[in-house]
Amino acid sequence: MLGAVRTVTGSKFLLEHGGDSVLFDCGLFQGGRELRQRNWEDAPIGLTRLDAIVLSHAHLDHCGHLPRLVAHGYRGPVHVTEDTARLMAVVLPDSARLLEEEAEYANRAGYSRHDPALPLYTEEDAFAALQLCVPHPFDVDVDITEGTSVRFQPAGHILGSATMLTRLTSPDTSIRFSGDLGRSNHPLLVPPAPIGDVDWLVVESTYGNRIHDDQDPAERLADVIERTIRRGGRVIIPAFAVDRTEVILYHLAALARSGRLPHVPVYVDSPMALSALRVYRDAIERGAHDLRADVPDDVFDVPHLSEVYDTDGSKAISAGSNPAIIIAGSGMATGGRVIHHLAKFLPDSRNTVVLVGFQATGTRGWQLLNGVEELKIHGRYVRVRAEVCDLTGFSVHADADALIDWVRTSDREPHGIFVVHGEEQASKALAHNIHEQLDWSAVVPRDGERLSLRP
Repeated sequence: MLGAVRTVTGSKFLLEHGGDSVLFDCGLFQGGRELRQRNWEDAPIGLTRLDAIVLSHAHLDHCGHLPRLVAHGYRGPVHVTEDTARLMAVVLPDSARLLEEEAEYANRAGYSRHDPALPLYTEEDAFAALQLCVPHPFDVDVDITEGTSVRFQPAGHILGSATMLTRLTSPDTSIRFSGDLGRSNHPLLVPPAPIGDVDWLVVESTYGNRIHDDQDPAERLADVIERTIRRGGRVIIPAFAVDRTEVILYHLAALARSGRLPHVPVYVDSPMALSALRVYRDAIERGAHDLRADVPDDVFDVPHLSEVYDTDGSKAISAGSNPAIIIAGSGMATGGRVIHHLAKFLPDSRNTVVLVGFQATGTRGWQLLNGVEELKIHGRYVRVRAEVCDLTGFSVHADADALIDWVRTSDREPHGIFVVHGEEQASKALAHNIHEQLDWSAVVPRDGERLSLRP
């Protein structure tokens, strides 16, 4: 267990079998300084003995550390679904550009503790990582080493996201890695595939101790937008570029069709989100395997929508003061263009910041969620007077009940269930619920712990 153990980010699980070493997920640590510092540590696994990498989906906390491994010498295959490969081609170069830009800005502004500040990896590293990707369709067994195969099945979290059913030979053993699980009511994606017959289960627990608000998130969003626009403010939505932006646009389009969306500009201020949006539109056009069959072609058509690609356009948005809706990355306000909008608009009580996803401990989004009065941005503190709204109903993570329901889809009790990818309390809560409701063995591993898969 090399990451996402008693914390939400940095997913990395090393499987060693018959002399082979396969890494499942290769994610960035995000959140507080102590977690982010782990991204800079030397690779905890010998790259010369790593035979393959398998990735569940294209979010950075599951794929974002790959360029760092490539910079350190990894040259093996990276097995992914077809749409994960397409989205990684958007996400990884953009992540690298942001890292390079932030390092450059830190050096120019002089707020870094390092001299000089360096990026974790570069665009060159990101493009080199993409060359290693081997795309596969869903529901096909793929041999990744001589004694290991994997089958990707829909996880319902983002486009291309998969649970990974892994089979070992000699002895015959099966493990399913959940990756990140979505919700059965995702407006675009099919629900997660059932577990079936497995020996071992590795399950995420992002919302292992929380139940999503059952109030219609679109109605709550409409209310927030209406009252903010009435008082002459701006709605700032920090949103993950992949899937969360698409889900927000889906709901804004629905509000517009029902007459609930005010006639104000809607900005998507994120080149990465706009590139991901093109991937989603293409997936709808070709009828991707994990999309719902009833998704219409015009699902993202929002009136007065402006797609902002260049930095001058982004600066123009921040310079304005008229009512508007601004969707910008990143989702936890850890970087990206939303940081500049927060610096400008947080001090004004007319404005609203809408948090639409999980906020990892220590991130700026988490601080806003917990009522911080001053937020540190680019080396200085910004007064928080804007309204802050938590719309967890837009989360594309399964909640505590849905996680238990998914575990119930196992045909039998696994030999063991490992609860990962959650803050410690969330992981322990899910393990406890598995004990109480199913009377099955479930443990929360420790960071760096080695576990035997012999029954």
